[in-house]
Amino acid sequence: QVQLVESGGGLVQAGDSLRLSCAASGRSFSRSIMVWFRQPPGKEREFVAGITGSGAGTSYADSMKGRLTISRDNAKNTVSLQMNNLKAEDTAVYYCAAKPGLATIPRSDTAYDYWGQGTQVTVSS
Repeated sequence: QVQLVESGGGLVQAGDSLRLSCAASGRSFSRSIMVWFRQPPGKEREFVAGITGSGAGTSYADSMKGRLTISRDNAKNTVSLQMNNLKAEDTAVYYCAAKPGLATIPRSDTAYDYWGQGTQVTVSS
């Protein structure tokens, strides 16, 4: 079992930066793919970024590439998402998710076993 708790969301202005964090419990963290998804108002959940268990591999949504950095600290069981130059269209609930035992990063939310409760990010223009 893996439990995930996100933090760091809030209300920011366009152009600002925000850093989201996800704290994980459970023994399988270091061998889990960790990802961030988001769900904008009235839309489906979409992939944002992912990182492999070792941290050597990362993947980003094309729409946000260049504005994101995902990282992890396996000693602290945390994964972070640095978001820069935020835009109004980045407004969404952001979710952390985990999938133990994979080597690649799926972009479908159906691939993930464990989810956090989400953290709201609101970007005002």
